Parts: sequence; C-alpha cells; structure tokens
Amino acid sequence: MWQERRPSTQSPSPRTASPLPRRPTLNTGSQSARPGALPRSSSLSLVSSPSTSTTNLGLTLRHANGSTLRHELRAEPSFNTPDPLQVLESILGGKLANGQASDARGRELGDDELQDLDDINWEGLSLEQFASERGPEMQNGTSNKPAFDPAEWDREKTRFEELHKSIKACDQVLKSVETYLVGFQADLGAVSTEIETLQSRSTSLNSKLERRRVVEKLLGPSVEELGLSPEVVRSIVDGPIDDSWIYALAELDKRCKAVKAKSKEQKQMKALEDLEPLLENLTNKAVSRIRDYIVAQIKALRSPNMNAQVIQQQGFLRFKDLYTFLASHQPQLGSEICQAYVNTMRWYYLSQFTRYEAALRQIKLHTIDKTDLIGSADDPTVRRAKGPPAAHDAFSIGRRMDVIKTTSSSAIASHVAEEDKSSHYLEVVFRSFNVAIVDNASFEYTFLSSFFSPAQNFHTIRRTFDSIFTPTFKLGQELTKSLVENSADAIGILLCVRLNQQFAFDFQKRKVPPGEGYINATSMLLWPRFQIIMDLHCESLRKLSATAQSTAPHPITQRFASFLQAILKLSSETGDDEPVSRSLGRLSTDYESLITKLSKSIGDTRKRERFLSNNYSLIVTILEEGSGKLADENRQHFLELRKAYGDSAVK
Repeated sequence: MWQERRPSTQSPSPRTASPLPRRPTLNTGSQSARPGALPRSSSLSLVSSPSTSTTNLGLTLRHANGSTLRHELRAEPSFNTPDPLQVLESILGGKLANGQASDARGRELGDDELQDLDDINWEGLSLEQFASERGPEMQNGTSNKPAFDPAEWDREKTRFEELHKSIKACDQVLKSVETYLVGFQADLGAVSTEIETLQSRSTSLNSKLERRRVVEKLLGPSVEELGLSPEVVRSIVDGPIDDSWIYALAELDKRCKAVKAKSKEQKQMKALEDLEPLLENLTNKAVSRIRDYIVAQIKALRSPNMNAQVIQQQGFLRFKDLYTFLASHQPQLGSEICQAYVNTMRWYYLSQFTRYEAALRQIKLHTIDKTDLIGSADDPTVRRAKGPPAAHDAFSIGRRMDVIKTTSSSAIASHVAEEDKSSHYLEVVFRSFNVAIVDNASFEYTFLSSFFSPAQNFHTIRRTFDSIFTPTFKLGQELTKSLVENSADAIGILLCVRLNQQFAFDFQKRKVPPGEGYINATSMLLWPRFQIIMDLHCESLRKLSATAQSTAPHPITQRFASFLQAILKLSSETGDDEPVSRSLGRLSTDYESLITKLSKSIGDTRKRERFLSNNYSLIVTILEEGSGKLADENRQHFLELRKAYGDSAVK
C-alpha cells in the first residue's frame, strides 16, 4: 500500500534558484511522491532531459467484489513538455532566432549576455516575480550583479554533471522498483483472488457445518444410543479377553437393550431393522467366545495340583460380567455351564477333603473311654481291665483351652498330619477339619454370590452351594461321629461344641447362611453324646462301692472337682438354655450322695463331719479359678455345704 504524500513546497535557496520550469510530475489522480524513491536534498531544479524518465507508476486501490487487496495498474497520460526557449520568449516578449535570444527591445543577445542570465541572483523569486520587481532596475543598469567568474562556472558545471549522473542512477533504481512493484501488484491480485476463493469456500463450509450441527443435535443422541464403534466390534470378534474386551461387551449389551426398547416403542423403523441382525450376529459371536472361555477355566479346575481359589479369582471373578451376559442372552446355555461348574467343584472339594480326612485319621488320639469315668477309677475290676495308667489326665482341662483361645485360622496340613507321631486330643482333629471346611465353604459361597449374581437369585445360589458342598459336609459329619461315638471324653466333646459355636459365628460374620445347616447337624452329634457321657459319670458314681479310710479328702473328690472346674471354664459365657447346667446338677447330686455314703463308713460323727467338710473345702478351693454365672452358683453351693459341715465339726 502506498501512502499519498503532499507535494513539497520548499523554496529554492537564493544562490541556486533557477527560473527554468521544473520537471513535470505525472498526475495519478492526486499529487504523490515517487513510490520507493529515496529522499534526496537538492537546491536546484533541473531541466528535463531525454535520459530522465517522464513517467511514473500510478497505482490505484479499488474494491473488487468486497476485497480491498486488488490493485490495478493504470496507464499514465502523456504530457508534452514546453520548450524552455518558448517560455522565455513569452516572458521576455522577444523572439530568439537561430538559437539567439533578444531583449524586450528586439535586440539579439550575445553569448556573454546569455551567460549573464545564469549569473542572475534570483533571490528566491519566480521568473514572473523577478521580472516584475527587478526588471526596471536591470534595465536602468542599477543591478549589483558581480562580474562573471569562469572558475565558478567550472565548479558549477562539475557539480551539475555529478547531480545529473546521480539523477540518472536514481532513475535506474526507480525503474527497478517500478518493475518490482508491478510484479508485487500482480502477486497481490493473485492472492486477492485466492482469498476470495477461500472466503467463498469458508462461507460454504460454515453453512454446511451449521446444517450438520442441527442434524447432529437431532440425531446425535439416537446414534450414540444405538451405534457401535468399529473398535468395539473388532475387539469382540478378534480381541483377547481382557479388561478392554469386558468394556466392549458392556457396550454391546447396552446397545442390545436399547434396540429392544426402541423396537417395543417403534416397531417399524428402518434403522432398527438394519441394526438388529448385525447386533444379533455380534451377540452370538460374543456368547460363543464366552462359552469357550468358561469351559476352559472349568477344565483347568480338574488339573492335578491346581489351586481352585486362584482360578476362581483370576479366571472367573475378574471377568464375572461374562456369565451375566451369557445368561441374559442364552439362559439355557448359562444353566448348562453352571451345572458343569457345580459338578466340577463338587468333585474337587470332595476329593480334596477326602484326602485331608484320611490324613487326619492317621493322627494318634488319646483314648478316653468308660474306664476314665469319675467313679471307674476306684473300681478294681475296671482298673485291671484297663492295664497300666494313662499318660494323660482325663479330668483336668490343663492347656486344652488353647484350642479355642487361639487366634490362628490355620489348620494342620496333610503332610504334617501324616508325619506327626505324637498323640492329640480329639478336639485338635475336629478343629483342623472344620476350619478347612469353614474357610472353603465361605470362599465358595462368596464366589457364587459374586459370579452368578444377578443371573441367579439368592435361593438359586443357595441351592447351587448345597449341591457343591453337601457331600463334603456329610464327610465332616462322619468324621465328627467317628471321633465322639466311642469316646467318654466329655471335656473334649464340650470343647468341640465351643469350637462349633465359633464356626457358626464365622459363618454369620462372613454371611454364609447355608453353613448354618452343617453347624446344626454337627451340634446334633455333639450335644447328645455329651449328655450321654455325663450320664455315664453319674452312673459310675452311683455304682461305686468304696469306703473312707480317714478324714482326708477322698481321691474321687479330686477327680470330681477337676472335672467340674473344666466344665465350668468351658461354660463361663453360656446361658441357662444349654444342657450343661442340668447335667452338672445331676452330677453334683450323685457326688454328694456318694460322699455322704462314704462318710457313713466312719464311726465317729465328728470325724464324719470333718471328712465331709474337708471334701467340700477341696472343691471350693479348686473352683476358686472359675468365672461366670454357672461357676458362681456351684461355688456358692459347695461353700454353703462346707460351712454347714465345718461348723458342725467344730462343735
């Protein structure tokens, strides 16, 4: 773009002014300086010469089709430059013939006189002003013009020649600038055309974009609700079953549900008719891959030395949405796969626990039978049949309480049980087997609730669990029965009862309702046997025929007190609804009857009462460590008996 300039109106200096006409300037509609020319300071106006350029580049900016960038090159009008001699003739009023000038009176001027014209001091006046103001003075010969100096003329000539060369060089530069500007103008025209094209395309694209936004706003939600991306389709068909595959499966399930809902609302829709077959094929492909995957995991459960819990966590629970999708689209296939899993896990648990039960049966147990009853220890016939004394105490609890106080949830390993040569009480075997059952049953029920839900409801999952664990539970009940059916170890059986109650609490804490059936069945094996053994103790006391030899506590009192203390320790937190209280009541009654009968063998009444007081005192002393309601009641009862017979003995 060129800025228009106003013409300079500098006045020539008095020394270098010239009356000759200035070089004409091309008219471009408005007076402007030559574009691109470098400013030069000059005090002289030169007469135009053939070597100087008399044309200039005129550029006009105009708007074309709304664009302000198009420039056009207009042809400059040609000008006829007047002859300076003619101008002088018109001014001086004379004619110059044959190249000779004349004054106002018609006299021809000589060379010296013409040269004097150049030496005139114009004093910054134009030719007309100088003629009107100084003409009379010059005619009267009153001019103070100094004499002509040839040396000064040479200096001025040289200076003008150099100036002329500079102007010619400037003309050459201006020509090159003119050529550059013409090319630049053409380039601007091409750019302007391209910009107009881009503006037109931009307007068209904006219009299309607006229409597309309107359509997208209307169709976008429906397309998003029903459409599936190619990545999802490729993942379901060819991708590995991993987290991304689960995400793609969820997207497919979501679209299937949306299509079904739309089909119910609008039954005749072309888009749905085209989409339903594609979704059905993709769903069948997904179902086929899910079936193959789950079947492969079920087969892995039957591999030897395979940890089922690892496969359940990494192979099943990690992709639990697979079965949900399968059961929702192919219910019959889902039921068949579930039944295959049930059969496999039933075999797995039964085989594992059968081997474990066989290992536990190899553990040596302390034999406590009818020969270890309270009243049988003093029976000579029973003692001879029993043989040498046992290495264990059948009436003292000792450290057997540790089995229910331990916080460890570990059980005896199979290889440890097979290699163990020491003897244990029955509650050790009972605890190890049932700890394993509780842990595995809890994990299995949690797995079933997570993997098969929501495809199966609570009752269906419970039936599935029962189908898997019923044989294993029966195996546990058979083991418990074999441990207690021939045993007279009331303390061991009561320990098993307390352990069984802990297992019931564990099932409740882990939210495994089906385990309640197994706990109740085990309790039905333990409580009746405990009552039978308590009755055997009572019967042994009733059948005992012995005599008291002194007023010292009878040995049977030591056994009775130790046995009573063990039972009370195991019943410190129980209520009145258990049969322990009634069994202890019968046992205490039979003991009191026995000790009273033994006292009658002492003839002295005071010694008899001292004998009774000493026996009851021993019981009270042993029961001092007991705690709980039932222990307090029994301790208070024997304390009153001791006090009653003690006071009588003192009197």
